[in-house]
Order: sequence, then C-alpha cells, then structure tokens
Amino acid sequence: MDLKLKLFPIFILLIVSSSSCTYQKLLKSGDNKDKYENAKEYYEKGDFAKSMTLFEQLIPIYRGTEKGEEISYYFAYCNYYLRNYIIAGYHFRSFIGSFPNSKFTEECTYMSAYCYYLDSPKTSLAQESTIKAISELELYLGRYPESERVNECNELIDDLFLKLQKKSYDNAYLYYKIGQYKAAAVALKSSLDNYPNSGYREDILYLIIKSKYIFALNSAYGKTTERLNEALIGYRIFVKSYPDSDYMKELLKIEKDINTKLEFLN
Repeated sequence: MDLKLKLFPIFILLIVSSSSCTYQKLLKSGDNKDKYENAKEYYEKGDFAKSMTLFEQLIPIYRGTEKGEEISYYFAYCNYYLRNYIIAGYHFRSFIGSFPNSKFTEECTYMSAYCYYLDSPKTSLAQESTIKAISELELYLGRYPESERVNECNELIDDLFLKLQKKSYDNAYLYYKIGQYKAAAVALKSSLDNYPNSGYREDILYLIIKSKYIFALNSAYGKTTERLNEALIGYRIFVKSYPDSDYMKELLKIEKDINTKLEFLN
C-alpha cells in the first residue's frame, strides 16, 4: 500500500485531536472575544453543538449589550438546527421579550411559531403543540399582515387544521369501530360542528347515518321509530350534499329498509 494512504488516517486523527484540544481550551478560556469569534466560526461551519455551548457561556457576560442580542439570536438558531424545537422556540420567544425593537424580532416571532409547528406530533398523540402552533402563527399574521411569509403561514395553518380534523375524525370513528353507535353519532356530529369544512365531511355524514341506523335497529320498541327517522334525516342531508358518492349504493338499501320498517311500525 502507498505510504501516503497508510499515513492518511493518522493525519486525519491528528487534525481531529488538535481541533478537540483547541475547543476544550476555548471552553476554559477567559478570552471572551476569542470565544465569541470561534463560536461564530463554528456556527458558519455548521458545527452547531460546539457553537451553542460557547454562545451559552457568553450569554450572561454580554446580556443587555448589542453583542448580547446577536449571541441570543445565534443561540436560538443553534437549538433549532440541532432539532431541539421546544427549546429553540423558548429562546426565540425569550429573544422577542429581551429585544422587542431588534431587526430580528419579526423573524424570531415567526420562528417561535414555526418551532411549535415542527413539534406538532402525529395525529395519534395529543395535539397541544398543534393548537399552540395555530395560535402563534395567527398571532404572527396579526402583527405582520404585510409580511412576505403570509402565504407560507396560511399554508402551515391549513396543514395544522387538517391534522386536527383527522384527530377529531379518528376519535369519533373509534366509537363506531367498537360498536358504541350512540356515542359515535354524537362524536361524529361534534367533529363536524367543530370543523364544518372538514376533509372528512362525506365520511362523517355517512357514518352518522350508519350509526343512527344500527342504533335504531337495536333500540327498545318504543324508540325505534324516532331513531329510524333520525337516520332518514341524515340520509337526506347526505344525498343533498353528495348525490354521486360511492356510498350511495349502500345508503339506498339502508333508506329502503328504513322506509319499510317505518311503514310496518306505523
């Protein structure tokens, strides 16, 4: 093997070792100016972990100064790039409180909201971050209605609302799935009341009919007529909204059966 190739790993190891020693010396150094310049250099190189640690040491030293503003700004972004979104959001909000007139205030207001957006979990989990993200994005739009980020914010809000709609639908559908048809009808209606423009509206209206129909069939004799009529009302609402739905073939059979049973009961 070529001598140069043999020595190359050793050369790389020496560089890494030297770099590590330099960084450790910086952490212990009292030269804050040197520490600040190196923190920025690490930041520009994308080494956000080292940059963040150095900036964290400098925050209390430069608090209340112009340089302190810049350090706080970089520190928040270090957390963001390291995907510490909750912590990053906290520091973006802290920046806004400390430097309300900064040239970075609008940007940090947006980033605070965006961190909530990024922290929004999948729909099977609780959606506190999703709700908070919507609130923060709407707050940003209220403060900066002429911002170049308006369209982006609206797209993010739409995306978050879709997530809430699915969460609401999934919760309601669970009652139907386990055979709790009365609770399913109530939960499905509540989901539609909360999100009238839900992307699941057609499915929800269909499931409301099915829930009320099955619940009626299993009701005590004196309640059957009333509950079949409720299912029939649901059917008429559905037909008016979705006359060409793929569910229509099944629902026509249900409607026919409801009318037959109502005629018999009456």
